[in-house]
Amino acid sequence: MKSLLLITTLLIIPGLFARAASAEQEKAFVAKYKDALEANDSATLQSVLYTTGADPMIVGFYKMMQSGGAGDKVSKIELAEKFASTLNRRRSS
Repeated sequence: MKSLLLITTLLIIPGLFARAASAEQEKAFVAKYKDALEANDSATLQSVLYTTGADPMIVGFYKMMQSGGAGDKVSKIELAEKFASTLNRRRSS
């Protein structure tokens, strides 16, 4: 359960600041992330983190959190819009 929450959180946060992707791009991203997580591919997992201008300590924390469930079988992974109202406002601006 913790791994699912971690994965969902890591997928939502970068999505808040990124431009909208097509459905195909989202599916490709999720598949790439799932494969990297199951294969314990740290380089690929870290490549999806948006680090421009970020505090190095926070980036280190997210890298540490990503590695927590790496190598395990992922039963379910999906992109979720947790803050739909915020996203709708940003997209309409």
